[in-house]
Amino acid sequence: MTQIKKVLPYIAISLAPSLVLAAQIDTIVASTKTLVNNIIPILLIIGTIVFLWGVIMFLTAGADEEKRANARSLMIYGLVGLFVMVAAWGIVNVLVGFTSTGGVGIPTSPGGIPGI
Repeated sequence: MTQIKKVLPYIAISLAPSLVLAAQIDTIVASTKTLVNNIIPILLIIGTIVFLWGVIMFLTAGADEEKRANARSLMIYGLVGLFVMVAAWGIVNVLVGFTSTGGVGIPTSPGGIPGI
């Protein structure tokens, strides 16, 4: 028992950096989730506008194949942009779910057992 009392401070000191790193990772993941959740709606609106602008250009192009090709590429870019943005949003939310860092703080006691 006396050996454990002698070694315990060294164990606590060696584990302290990992607790700080966990706090930084939690902060980084939470700020990334907040940033993505704030930016994605704006980018989705822009992607939708690009797609709809391509549709309008396609409908008004008439028989001009060059204008129709440009409009078709705008529609494709809009759809690809929407897909990429939704995928990025999903990936960030999946990572937050897997790491369980969404709004969870650092435990105040080992193993969540109160009073230790």
